[in-house]
Amino acid sequence: MVTTGKDKGKTGKVIKIFPEKESALVQGINFVTKHLRKTREDMPWGRVQKESPLHLSNLMLYCARCSKRTRIGIRALEDGTKSRFCKRCNEVI
Repeated sequence: MVTTGKDKGKTGKVIKIFPEKESALVQGINFVTKHLRKTREDMPWGRVQKESPLHLSNLMLYCARCSKRTRIGIRALEDGTKSRFCKRCNEVI
């Protein structure tokens, strides 16, 4: 879920994360218009809308059970693995 900016309150699936830029590409969020020149026959050209990366500080995890954005915690399980959980409802994510 996006916390700030023109798409505040919208939710989407994270497509890709760029750790070196501390940003993420989210499906259906932060569209920009890019003007492309036709260089090949099979390539789209003209004004093309595509997603642009958002900074990770502007994103929060969305809990499906609470239907709200939430902070997460990490809990160690009995078998030695770790799991993430919602801090609002304690549901494992």
